[in-house]
Amino acid sequence: TPRELGDLALRSVLDPFNLLTIGGTSAITVASDSHSPYGPGMKGWSKLSGVALTQDMTSAFIETFLIPSIDHQDPHYHRMPNASLRRRIAHCIYQPFWTNDDLGGGMFNYATVIGAIAGEAVDISYVPYQQKGWGASADRIAVNLTTTPIGNFATEFIPDLASHINLDALVS
Repeated sequence: TPRELGDLALRSVLDPFNLLTIGGTSAITVASDSHSPYGPGMKGWSKLSGVALTQDMTSAFIETFLIPSIDHQDPHYHRMPNASLRRRIAHCIYQPFWTNDDLGGGMFNYATVIGAIAGEAVDISYVPYQQKGWGASADRIAVNLTTTPIGNFATEFIPDLASHINLDALVS
């Protein structure tokens, strides 16, 4: 339901690991370039973290709530643990473009594709210090869509890796 999608979007933004990632990435970015447009120190970190969090909220609203509510799309990535390795890799790569509807059937992934375009349109209105224009926006959209499978690979294969770790051997 739209309410469930809204709750999912809110939980994804407020997830402690997500917030830690935003803060950590912002800290590394500011520490590695004290002459960035956001400035050095805590002030620069705060500005960059605020922009990154706002971008994340925009993305969650559009890609997890708004578009899936309209087109009845399931915004989750669904693992295929029993499929062949080749099939799992292919699934990770094509999922940003082809996904499941609410009933489990296949459909074009409007949330990711249209969401990337809509997110860029919103971002250029408030994200300071970035290049403007069609070319720069197209580059950012392309990077967004080509890096989306990275998260899919993590979701698909990290549980398999984790199942092979013997915690008792690590503690002893």
